[in-house]
Amino acid sequence: MTPNEGRQFPAPLAAALAVRLDYIGEDGVDFEPFEAFLTADETTDWLRSWTGNRELIGDDFRVFGQDGTGGSVAFWMIRPGQALVEQPVIFLGSEGETGVVARNLGAFLWLLADGFGPWEAATSYDPEPDWVAHPNRELTAIAERFAPDHRAPAAAVIEQATREFPDFDDSMMALCR
Repeated sequence: MTPNEGRQFPAPLAAALAVRLDYIGEDGVDFEPFEAFLTADETTDWLRSWTGNRELIGDDFRVFGQDGTGGSVAFWMIRPGQALVEQPVIFLGSEGETGVVARNLGAFLWLLADGFGPWEAATSYDPEPDWVAHPNRELTAIAERFAPDHRAPAAAVIEQATREFPDFDDSMMALCR
C-alpha cells in the first residue's frame, strides 16, 4: 500500500460532509470539513506540529476537517484489520484539547445529525454558555440511510466513545515533546 492509498472518503462521510459544508457558520457548530483527507505527508506534518515530536509519522490518522482555530478531526486507525468506517473519530484541538468523539463513522453521523461537531463533543464538559445544539434533518436522513443501527443522541455517542477509550488523552500527551 502506498502512503496515500485508502484516503478517499467513504460514501457516508462524503455525503455528511457535503451537507456540513453548506452550514459552516450558520448553525453554531465549529466544524469545517475538508474536501479530501490530508495526504500522508500533510498528516505527518500535522501530527509532528501538534505533538512537537519530529520522530512521529501520521499513518495512524486520517484527517478530514478542522475547527475555526485549527483543531483537527480525524479517524484514529487504532483497530488493526478493521475498515476505516470502524475506526474511532477523534479531535485534537489547537489548545491541547483531546477527545474520542465517536466510536466509528456510524456514531459520528448521528453526532452530526444531533447538531454537534467534533469540538462540541470533545469539550462537552465545558460548553460555550450560549451554545445550543440544533439537530439537522438532512444529516439525520444521511445517518438513517447509512447507519440506522448506530442511532443514538449525541450525549450517548460521546459517552460511549469516552468509555471505550478512557486513556486517549494520556496516549496523545505521551507523544508530545
